[in-house]
Formats: sequence, C-alpha cells, structure tokens
Amino acid sequence: MYDFAIAGGGIVGLSTAMALGKRYPDARILVLEKESQWAFHQTGNNSGVIHSGIYYKPGSFKAQFCRDGCRSMVEFCQEHEIDHEVCGKVIVATTEQELPRLENLYKRGLENGIAVQRITPEEVKEIEPHVSSVGGIRVLSTGIVNYKQVCLKYVELIRRQGGDLYLNTKVLKISASGGNQVLETNKGNFETRFVINCAGLHSDRIAKLNQVEPQAKIVPFRGEYYELTPEKRYLVKTLIYPVPNPDFPFLGVHFTRMIDSSVHAGPNAVLSLKREGYKKTDFDLRDFVEVVTYPGFWKLAAKHADEGIQEIIRSLSKAAFVRSLQRLIPEVQAADLVPTHAGVRAQALMKDGKLVDDFLILQGQNSVHVCNAPSPAATSSLEIGKAIVAQIPQPLHLSTVVSL
Repeated sequence: MYDFAIAGGGIVGLSTAMALGKRYPDARILVLEKESQWAFHQTGNNSGVIHSGIYYKPGSFKAQFCRDGCRSMVEFCQEHEIDHEVCGKVIVATTEQELPRLENLYKRGLENGIAVQRITPEEVKEIEPHVSSVGGIRVLSTGIVNYKQVCLKYVELIRRQGGDLYLNTKVLKISASGGNQVLETNKGNFETRFVINCAGLHSDRIAKLNQVEPQAKIVPFRGEYYELTPEKRYLVKTLIYPVPNPDFPFLGVHFTRMIDSSVHAGPNAVLSLKREGYKKTDFDLRDFVEVVTYPGFWKLAAKHADEGIQEIIRSLSKAAFVRSLQRLIPEVQAADLVPTHAGVRAQALMKDGKLVDDFLILQGQNSVHVCNAPSPAATSSLEIGKAIVAQIPQPLHLSTVVSL
C-alpha cells in the first residue's frame, strides 16, 4: 500500500517523487518506469541545455518555472557536484528583416527577469568568432549539463528518502478499490491513495486509463541532429541560436556545445510515425492511426505547411540541413558533420489544431496528470515537481507535512 504512485521515470516523474519525499517525509512513495533505465526517452535524448526562459510568454508556467528552474538546477548541480557549465548563449539575426524579432525577444527576456544583453555583430564575433550576423543578444544564464546524471542523483536521493523505484514495470490498467486506486502492471498490482501521471509520450493514454480526459492528444515530433567532427569543434565556443519564428513552435536548427565537449547541430522537427520513433524507419500502426485520424493534426499541418515541408526536406537532405546551419556559421561544410542521436518531443495538440504552448497539469479524482511537459521541462524539473505536489488536495490523511 502506497500513499503516492508515479507513472513515469523521466526527469519530471523523478523530481516529483523527490518533492513528495520532502513534503511528506513519512509517506510511502512509488515510481514505476516501463523501460530498463531511468530517463530513457525525452530526458535522455535532449540537448542538455539549462534554459534561461527567454522565449516564453511572460506570466506563463514555462516562463516562471524555467527562470526559477535555471537557478535551482545550477544550485542542485553545485550542491551534488554534477558536471555543468553556465556558458551563456548568443541568439543572432542573420538578416536585417530578423532584427525587429530579435528586439522583441530581448524585451521579452527583460520582462521575464532574465540577464540579457544586446550585442553588435562585432561583439558577437568576440564571443563566437565564426558566426555571421547583423546583430545579436547574449543570454548570460544559459548553461549545459547531462540530464541523465541529474536523474541518477534524483534516484539516489529518492531511495535515501525511502521511496521505492521499479524499472521494467509498465502500467496497463488503473482501477478503483475501496477509495484507493490499483495500478495493474506487467509485474503485478500496486495499490495507492494517489496517482501522479508523468508518463511523457504516453501521458494522454495514462490519463484515460485513470478516467481523466487529457484535453489534448500527444503528437510525437522527432528532432534529428548532426554532430561536428572533433577537428571542427573549434567553430563553436558556447551555444548559438537563430531568431525563432514566433508563429512556429520550434526554435530552428542551432549549435549546442555539450558538457562532454562535443558539438551538436540541430534539431529539425518532423512528425514521428511512432511515439518512440527515433529512426526515420520507425513505425507503429496504433500511433500512426491516432495521429492521422485526429482533426487537430490536419489543422496544424495546414497552418504550418510551408515550415513543415522545409523540415521534411532537411530530414531527407543533408545538403539542405547544412545550408540552414551555414546561415549561422558559413564555414560549416557537409564533411564536418556526422549523424548523431535523435530525440522525440511529446507535444500536446488540441482538436482545433492549436499546440498547447504551456505546461498542462490536470487534476483527477485523487490524481494529477502532467499532459504536456516539453522543453524546458528538464531545466524546470525541480520547480515542476514542487508545483505538482502543491496541487495535491488536502487532507489526504497522510503523514507529517513539511513546508517546502
């Protein structure tokens, strides 16, 4: 018998378990993960960036959680001696037409309370000598880390708190039992007072198992990356981003120096034909049918047809991908890039074709469901965990409560 059971062992599920252990030190806490290792999907395949929060609408959960999470993640890494670096990043305009959008982004950064500076093309060159631009902004608080290492520390701390964690354990059904809930899995049944759904790519399905309407469907987008060859890593000192299109939900291809000193270039963003489809050839009939029969997908596709076609071209053509990168660093050539891992983003999409552009956390009967937590969820994980715990209704007749 558990007080809390969490479905999903990515960074959000683990941070929530850790926050629960702090608030309810005597509660019995359970984390179930269907894979053979923690942080296997979105968390383990992201860019490793500690985001600043500059892009997000002021007042949104994303803006608040990311700004605060940037600080708390760095503090966590310092406290637990996890390799990280606050290297900052530059966002650059490559044409005069992009300068107004760059200025709007600068103002948004100020509104969100972020340390951001306007910089001239000459100052961009001082930071990133190989970048071509007509202007830029520098974001000082952006950093890099390996989020798998962060998750392993979360796991260690949860175990110290007395939590139980199970790998290779997939939730198949959720049913009621005398006021409690039973999670039926491939490894047996687990009874709990309260369910927390942090299942990422499958969060909408888990919500439905718990009789909660998720309000949106998870549509998977694969982000494909290249990596600079070791002899070309000198081209990138920190992180280099283009000015994003505010009407398109993705940031555009960029350069990221990783904590292991490798440099990744990308990602593009293409529809994945499988929720866990990391290869172009991956296909799952159920996942595919769910997407193509969902009215919201076709409305989204119609709205962003031009951008979508360009993303597909970049996926199929290395030359097209390289041309996008050359807008930032003209010296980059196809021979300088080798394919590396891809990631899949779980993006919640409404029936009207609108992407859910903020974290979506829903309450059910003795349950909480995180039904949209894309980037910057890793950066924000400590703050999201605390926010989820704060939504748990009282009283639940649990053990001693400690203020966070």
